[in-house]
Amino acid sequence: MERKFDLEDRLVRFAGESIHYCNSLGPTFAENHLCNQLIRSSTGACLNYGEAQGAESKKDFIHKNGIVLKELKESRASLKIQTYAQIGDTLKREILLKEAEELCAIFASIISKTKRNMNQ
Repeated sequence: MERKFDLEDRLVRFAGESIHYCNSLGPTFAENHLCNQLIRSSTGACLNYGEAQGAESKKDFIHKNGIVLKELKESRASLKIQTYAQIGDTLKREILLKEAEELCAIFASIISKTKRNMNQ
């Protein structure tokens, strides 16, 4: 039996892979600073998604998913800075960046569709 796609699992994977990636980096100030931010924002996206699942209204759902999107955008920005500064393994970083961009698009769509449905 094929398992239906689970967005929470994808966010958990993104956070976990971000942690693995950061643990592979060196001890420089820039690496530590950017990885601390990446770990906070990637795990924050996942944890806030859990909050959104328990939203008390459509407005609350939009707000909480907006926080998820904000955290994902922070993750994406951290990875872009690391790309520019040539920090970390290029392939691993690019995979994480692609996933951050895809997740941003998914959550922007969720928010947009929910807002549209509220106005109908």
